[in-house]
Amino acid sequence: MNAVPKIPAPMALMEMIGNGSFAQTIYVAAKLGIADVLAAGPLTAAEIAARVDADANAVFRLLRLLSSRGVFQLEEDGRFALNELSDPLRSDAEVSVRPWSLFIGSPEHRQHWSHLDQAVRTGEPVVPALRGMSFFEFTQSNEEFGKIFNDSQTSVSELTLRAVLGSYDFGPYPTIVDVGGGNGRLLGDILRRTPKSRGVLYDAPSVVAGAGRYLGDLSDRCTIEAGSFFDGVPSGGDAYVLKHVLHNWDDERARTILHNIKQAMGPEGSLIVIEILLPEGNASNLGFLTDLNLLTLFGGKERTEREHRDLLGAAGFAIDRIVATPSAVSVIEARLS
Repeated sequence: MNAVPKIPAPMALMEMIGNGSFAQTIYVAAKLGIADVLAAGPLTAAEIAARVDADANAVFRLLRLLSSRGVFQLEEDGRFALNELSDPLRSDAEVSVRPWSLFIGSPEHRQHWSHLDQAVRTGEPVVPALRGMSFFEFTQSNEEFGKIFNDSQTSVSELTLRAVLGSYDFGPYPTIVDVGGGNGRLLGDILRRTPKSRGVLYDAPSVVAGAGRYLGDLSDRCTIEAGSFFDGVPSGGDAYVLKHVLHNWDDERARTILHNIKQAMGPEGSLIVIEILLPEGNASNLGFLTDLNLLTLFGGKERTEREHRDLLGAAGFAIDRIVATPSAVSVIEARLS
């Protein structure tokens, strides 16, 4: 059997360089809603173009590229169809990644990443210098982009939600406070699985404003409080949940959040941190890419298990156990030390 020729290094590198452009083609398909159009069955490029208000030839060329890499399916009769990779681009997919694609491909995000060199030179986020405000202030001042970002975070949560709930039992905690809990997607599902528990959702006013969608049926067991976790957090919780919160911040600001939780928590309370745990080496890991994204946007970072132990220890917590999940994240359970 003949050996498969090795791709020359310059060609392999050129393909890697082109990945950013390829990601943008997925963004365009998501923005046009092509997966939604194909949900009822295969269509020609001309039929798709008519439904999404685009040029037929350009749609064909876009889908020719995407289908050549396994995103969408080109049928023998020349029509395009959904497949395993393109189905999650549907708006109503069980786990939709369309919002994440719309965020990653947005002009604002691409502009932020075009200044990655500045982040690497300085070790600081680029958004304050570029926008004159922090990333989160920018999402509040730019309503359209803020919605795109918030929707993308909900999309990311969907990818890990089942894995976390299937791996960790929140039942022992009578009162669960979700700090920085967004619109309540996680807390809502926790409470539906733990009918004897009560919940408190805590996040910025503009974020919790959309919580009714996920918590409306739980109003008798869940309260919503607005504020900044840099100023304090609600007291009285038996478990304080931080899902994808600490990685948004550098160690100093992360310790401030943890300090405020420590002040609010009773002596028997638990801290539940849900984050990616980076490997100590450089084995391929999605977290290395999200780590640079965090640096560029917020000045945050993904952390290894050792770094989490150091961070929590400096804030007065000790890790009891770490629960792996089938997703990229792990559940860190800690208590006051």
